[in-house]
Amino acid sequence: MEVAVMKQLRLDKYLSDMNVETRSRLKQMIRKGQVTVNGEAATRPEMKVVPGSDRICVLGNPVGYRELEYYLLHKPAGVVSATEDRRDRTVLDLLPDIRRDDLFPVGRLDKDTEGLLLITNDGSLAHKLLSPKHHVEKVYYAEIDGPVTEEDQKRFKEGIDIGDPTNTLPAGLDILSSGETSRVRVTLTEGRYHQIKRMFEASGKRVVYLKRLSMGPLALDENLRKGEWRSLTPEEIQLITN
Repeated sequence: MEVAVMKQLRLDKYLSDMNVETRSRLKQMIRKGQVTVNGEAATRPEMKVVPGSDRICVLGNPVGYRELEYYLLHKPAGVVSATEDRRDRTVLDLLPDIRRDDLFPVGRLDKDTEGLLLITNDGSLAHKLLSPKHHVEKVYYAEIDGPVTEEDQKRFKEGIDIGDPTNTLPAGLDILSSGETSRVRVTLTEGRYHQIKRMFEASGKRVVYLKRLSMGPLALDENLRKGEWRSLTPEEIQLITN
């Protein structure tokens, strides 16, 4: 039977990932002997340690390592769903207290779209949530310029030609109100570029507001104001990873 070998990390990265301090501050603390590894003072920030095996303490306090992390963000309009961008603020800029460098947003929300965005470093989970073959439902609230009709519902259910090689997969369209500005709820099981906007444009209508409410079993926390975030609860992590 093969035994899994934990990945080695630099000591300063280990502690930075766990938000103990900034990398520059940690280097100073390590050189001052304020960090121990297995009971002995560490002297080099680049020293390699094994998460889950080596015992790391800072000022006498043990610091465990979480290999995977999950954060729920209420994305506001005006920021981009990316890890870095030369022109605009990114969703990771909204989490300044989280220092680890392997986090990424699961899927993209357009710059002007608001709502639920999962930030994690769990690549397997991201693939499961985003792959069309897994049929994970993403639910959005949208406001549309003009009336939305039962004919629109039928077209969404059948799949729409939005200029891609294939039509969209069947999608749900619940009409909450129809009029000069209609209110709807859209349910997708895929995530194409500007998909909801393009589906309505193909129907001769324009989306004026869009907000993601849920992704699979994970729902937007209404207690989070735009731009706020929190760690997922153990129950939420179990729901989305099982």
